[in-house]
Amino acid sequence: MSVKNINYKDIYKQMLLLRRFEERAGKLYKMNEIAGFCHLYIGQEAIVCGVRALMDHKKDIMVTTYRDHGHMLALDMDPKGVMAELTGRGSGFSKGKGGSMHMFSKEKGFMGGHGIVGATAPLGAGIAFAQKYQETGGLSITFMGDGATNQGQVYEAFNLASLWELPVLYVIEDNGYAIGTSKGRCCAGGELYKRAEPFGIPGRIADGMDLDAVLEVAQWGLDYVRKNSKPAVIQLSTYRFRGHSMSDATKLYRTKEEEEHMQQNRDCLKLLQEKINLSEREIASFEEAVKQVVDEAEEFALTSSQPDASELYTDVYAD
Repeated sequence: MSVKNINYKDIYKQMLLLRRFEERAGKLYKMNEIAGFCHLYIGQEAIVCGVRALMDHKKDIMVTTYRDHGHMLALDMDPKGVMAELTGRGSGFSKGKGGSMHMFSKEKGFMGGHGIVGATAPLGAGIAFAQKYQETGGLSITFMGDGATNQGQVYEAFNLASLWELPVLYVIEDNGYAIGTSKGRCCAGGELYKRAEPFGIPGRIADGMDLDAVLEVAQWGLDYVRKNSKPAVIQLSTYRFRGHSMSDATKLYRTKEEEEHMQQNRDCLKLLQEKINLSEREIASFEEAVKQVVDEAEEFALTSSQPDASELYTDVYAD
């Protein structure tokens, strides 16, 4: 299956933005400018950028987990608003009340990051039900981690999505670790996408560090759901270069040799850089442009005011 009309340089720049933004977020966390939990997306950029390149941005809706900053940026949510929310400012996407895990943008078709493991599966099914009921023609693109596939609510969602023929594409970002437990120690039965097969939901697996592989399997999944108005699952094998969260010591469950091997040989940015043969001049130009965006996002966030106390009572109940 071929994927047409892909601008690799644009995707590279987008992936680079995700990487540098997350690195800056990690720095600000260590400076105590970001409080609470903070789960970085470093290493997994090819997945959401590849899926995003094939979405229908007028109709499709995305929902994801707590490792969500990359998804926001991939959907062109303003980096200033994302960083402001991370730092708890009133100018953030959730007015400083959501923090790292709970930002939303109806305008960009982003129905949030969610902190409960496995929760995106029923949420994504619900979004797909609404789209089918309202005849929008759009899909629900629903992300989850490998650890989420051990949760019962995922299979309840698979059952209803198949039974009601809902237009949802489930994307499993398999980074090999459910917090600090390796997939081999907690997930029985072979590859995770096969867990949907008993419900009549087809699936495929691909290398999530190779952008072309992501594009090919995402194109298959999106085409299947659009054509049949039925669910599908894609599993993308990837690797996070940082801990589960900023408070996580990976040395307790990963070896230094493993991490170094993945960073040196399986970095999706480096692999794409080599694939499209970027010159040093082009790389430097992309780096400069991205640095300016990230610098401006940090400055905007740190100079924005804290939310007013009255915000505690807004957006709590529907009018």
